[in-house]
Amino acid sequence: MSLGFVIIRVLHILLGAFWAGTLIFNALFLAPALAEAGPDGAKVMASVQRRRFMDVMPVVALLTILSGVWLYWRASGGFNAAWSRSPMGMAYGMGGILAIVAFGIGVGVLRPAMKRIGQLAAGAATEPDLTTREGLVHQVAGLRRRAAAAGKAVAILLALATILMGAARYV
Repeated sequence: MSLGFVIIRVLHILLGAFWAGTLIFNALFLAPALAEAGPDGAKVMASVQRRRFMDVMPVVALLTILSGVWLYWRASGGFNAAWSRSPMGMAYGMGGILAIVAFGIGVGVLRPAMKRIGQLAAGAATEPDLTTREGLVHQVAGLRRRAAAAGKAVAILLALATILMGAARYV
C-alpha cells in the first residue's frame, strides 16, 4: 500500500465525515434553531456566510467525491464490472451514487437558496418601505422552507452513503 493511497483514503474519510456531519448537524439542529430565532437567525447566517461556508462546503464535497471515485477505481481494478457487482462493490457504488446525488441537490438547490436568503434578509433589514419589507420576508420564508427540505434530503442521502461506505467491507 503506497503513501499516496493512504493519504487519499484519509483525505476521503476526513472530508466525507466533515461533509456528512456538517450537513446532518445543519438539518437537525442549526436550521431549526435559526428559524426559531427569527431576525436574529439571519444575523447568525450572515456571519456564517462571511466565513465562506457556502464556498467551502461544495469544495469539501467535490474533493470527497473525486477521492472516492479514485479509491473506487483503484479497489475495482479500473472499474472492473465483476468487482462492481460484488456486494462490496455495490455498497461502495451505491454510497458513491447517493453522495453524488446529495452533491447535486446541495449545489443546485440548497446553496442557491441559502445565498438568496442571505441577500433578501439583508435587504429586508434595511428596507424602509413596510410593504416591500413584508414581501422580502415572505420570499425569505419560502426559500427557508425550500432550503430546509433540500437540507434534510442531503442529510439523509449523506447518512445513507456513510452507512454504506462504513459497512461495505463487511457485506
